[in-house]
Amino acid sequence: MVDTAALLAAYDAQMRMPSGAVPAGMTYERDGPVLRIVGGHVGRIRAPRDVGMTGAELDRLIARQRDYFRARGEGVEWKLRAHDLPADLPERLVGAGFVAEEPSTVLLGFAEQVAAEPVLPDGVVLRRVSEAEDLRRVADLSSAALGVDCSWVADDLGARVAADPDQITILVAQAGERVVCTAIAVREPGTEFVALLGGATLPGWRGRGLYRAMIAARAREAVARGFRLLHVDASAASAPILRRCGFHEVTTSTHYQWTPPA
Repeated sequence: MVDTAALLAAYDAQMRMPSGAVPAGMTYERDGPVLRIVGGHVGRIRAPRDVGMTGAELDRLIARQRDYFRARGEGVEWKLRAHDLPADLPERLVGAGFVAEEPSTVLLGFAEQVAAEPVLPDGVVLRRVSEAEDLRRVADLSSAALGVDCSWVADDLGARVAADPDQITILVAQAGERVVCTAIAVREPGTEFVALLGGATLPGWRGRGLYRAMIAARAREAVARGFRLLHVDASAASAPILRRCGFHEVTTSTHYQWTPPA
C-alpha cells in the first residue's frame, strides 16, 4: 500500500514555494507568510499550508496582494489546496473579489515506477527544444489544443530557460514538420520533485498514446537526474491516464483569480 499521507507531507514540505532560479524578468517578494511572484503573465501568490492568520488580519493580507497587482494593472492568482488552512480562506478570497477556477487533482508518482521507454506512433519523434522559434510553436500548439490564448507561454518558457536551462526540459512530439504534442518538466532544486507541466496534444492526435509517452520520457529523465518523485496538477482529462501510469491522488488544487476591471 502506498502511504499517501507521507506523499502529501513531502509535497507540503517541498512544493509550496519555488526553489529554483528566478526566471528572467521576474521578482520574488515576501509579504509575511506568502510569496508574491511579479513580472509574469499574471501575478502569482504562493503560500504554506497554513498562512497562520485569521479574521481581519487575513483579510488585510489578501487585500494587499490584490491591491499590489491592481496598481500594476495586472491580474493575480492565489493557488490554494483543499487541505489548506484556515478553512475559511476560500470564502475570504471570494469576498476580496477572487474567482475560483475548476479544481485540478494533485497527483504524485514515484519516478522509478513510472519511467519507461516512450512508445510513439509511427513517424513521430521526440525533441528537446529551447530556441525561441520552437517555444513559439509550443505556445501556438497550446492555444490550439486548449482553445485559449497561450501566446504568453513562449515568453514564460524563454524566461525559465534563460534563468537556468538545466532546470527545465521542454519536449515536443513532432510528426514531420508539425508539432503535435508538448510537455514540460521542471526540476525543483533541493527537493525530491520534478513537476510535469504543460501537456497539450492537438485534437486529431489524441488517444494515440502521446501523453503517456511524454510521461514516460520525463519520468525516465527524472530518474537519470536523481529525482524520486513526480508531481502533476491534473485536469479531469489527464488524471485517469496518470492514475493508470501509477500516480496517486493526494489533494486538489484551485487557482483563485482576481482580474482588474476593464
